[in-house]
Amino acid sequence: MSNRKNIYFYQYDNELKQKLDPLLQLAKKNGFTIVSDDKDANIIISVGGDGAFLQAVRKTGFRQDCLYVGITKDNESGLYCDFNLDNFDEMLHTMEHEEMEVRRFPVLQGTVNGESTFDCLNEVSIRSSIIKTIAMEVIIDNNHFETFRGDGLIVATPTGSTGYNKSTNGAVIDPLIPSFQVTELASLNNNRYRTLGSSFVLGKERTLKLEIIQDGNDYPVIGFDNEAYSIKNIKDITITLSDKVIKTVKLKNNSYWDRVKRTFL
Repeated sequence: MSNRKNIYFYQYDNELKQKLDPLLQLAKKNGFTIVSDDKDANIIISVGGDGAFLQAVRKTGFRQDCLYVGITKDNESGLYCDFNLDNFDEMLHTMEHEEMEVRRFPVLQGTVNGESTFDCLNEVSIRSSIIKTIAMEVIIDNNHFETFRGDGLIVATPTGSTGYNKSTNGAVIDPLIPSFQVTELASLNNNRYRTLGSSFVLGKERTLKLEIIQDGNDYPVIGFDNEAYSIKNIKDITITLSDKVIKTVKLKNNSYWDRVKRTFL
């Protein structure tokens, strides 16, 4: 792994520099170079929790030619973060030796109105922006599945299944399964409106299309990971599993399910 030597710290400022200075010296001692432009890096490091990791991936363009590494601070846990500030040396050792394992996380691609395309690592969410239910036609592979009416829908990756999706009783999905999950937000189910009423999981070859029923709730809020986008006159959003993956360093004896257990149990 001698070619992976250029490290970029996302949102690197003076306060962070003081905290990381001993670690930066350790990195340099081990032959790593700290760069100021993420385009020159082949290792991109975020310091913080999962939110910081998601931002680092998004703001650096979902790079396919580098490793992303998440480092948590004290008293933080992260399902995307294998390392803590206290074991930075272990991270460097892992990246320098052959026993390093690379984990690959699936990425969703969402296209709004057939024009604007966005990638996301956690989830796409579409919700009502006013005190009124939102109605959507749910279409799978060009076949109508159901008409949804409620507060909104969440479409989550396997790693995103532990976030917003889990808080709404969605299932936790193993990231080794290339798939995405659709979960309802407060759906209406009565004699007039009927939905599946539970989460469902789609395989990697599936295409999901959500068509907004124009009934006065024409300006919903769309979230890609932890950012909301204000897009006027949303007609539809098409969601697929992207060919992109986010590569991260995996510590030995620290599987995805180890982190799930540590975080929730």
